[in-house]
Amino acid sequence: MKPVDPRLLRYARTTRVFLAAAVVLGLAGAGLVIAQAMLIAEIVVRAFQHHTPPSELTTPLALLAAVSLGRALVSWLTELAAHRSSAAVKSELRLRLLTHATALGPARLDKPTGELANLATRGIDALDDYFARYLPQLALAVVVPAALIARILTDDWISAATIAVTLPLIPVFMVLIGWATQARTDRQWRLLSRLSGHFLDVVAGLPTLKVFGRAKAQAENIRAITADYRRATLRTLRIAFLSSFVLELLSTISVALVAVGIGMRLVHGELDLYTGLVVLILAPEAYLPLRQVGVHYHAAAEGLSAAEEVFSTLETEPAPTGTTP
Repeated sequence: MKPVDPRLLRYARTTRVFLAAAVVLGLAGAGLVIAQAMLIAEIVVRAFQHHTPPSELTTPLALLAAVSLGRALVSWLTELAAHRSSAAVKSELRLRLLTHATALGPARLDKPTGELANLATRGIDALDDYFARYLPQLALAVVVPAALIARILTDDWISAATIAVTLPLIPVFMVLIGWATQARTDRQWRLLSRLSGHFLDVVAGLPTLKVFGRAKAQAENIRAITADYRRATLRTLRIAFLSSFVLELLSTISVALVAVGIGMRLVHGELDLYTGLVVLILAPEAYLPLRQVGVHYHAAAEGLSAAEEVFSTLETEPAPTGTTP
């Protein structure tokens, strides 16, 4: 399950514009994070170490407020771009799916009517979390850690090296968790498609089932399929909660290593307070985007599984048209 499926860029061209906007906004957000850390460190050092009166801290406090508002604005613009892009992509994919399914016809289409209806509605709607949460966070995970490590490197190469060594551990665990999640999510989606198709067939054939006294037997079948889907959903949620705990624990230990190193050097006078505060504020921000990617991956997994089904339908070649009437 690729983070960004190339077929999504091919079938939904709006995705390209959104990814470019997400990268630009991610760079702006990284710059604001660095500025915020430097301003906080400056205010703390001047107030508590140099005993600067509050009247002389008006300018850095005003700049800090402006930077905080800038971060809020960047977050809002990212959300706005994500939701608008999601709506455009869903509309484009749904239109392509229905048009292609109509062109294929019953002879070439390998999906029952109920499964196709579920795919065109709930399946494509599940891409909301993928665009609104996962893709923006993926862009931030690429841009923000690199920018923050480069900034920390200019002040404290030991902390930068610690972050650079521990940071790749999070994607490694994410890949391992992703392999387990993919199988669970695919099974969950197949059970939902089976439930939708079976339910539609039962509703369509209900008069015949009533005539032959088989309606209650079909109700038992639907109940059994629903129970299977419920169990599959709970297993997927269990993996999501455990993976979030693992990623949080790993990032917390990594930040603690950086903090302990800074504390020891501050005690021995090998590091000044301003640099130590800047690094301490930036270190958690370097890990945060990758942690959030792991959290939002599970919310986007159902949409990715549905998109896989959509692409398989779109890549099915229609029957060749003849020339004889």
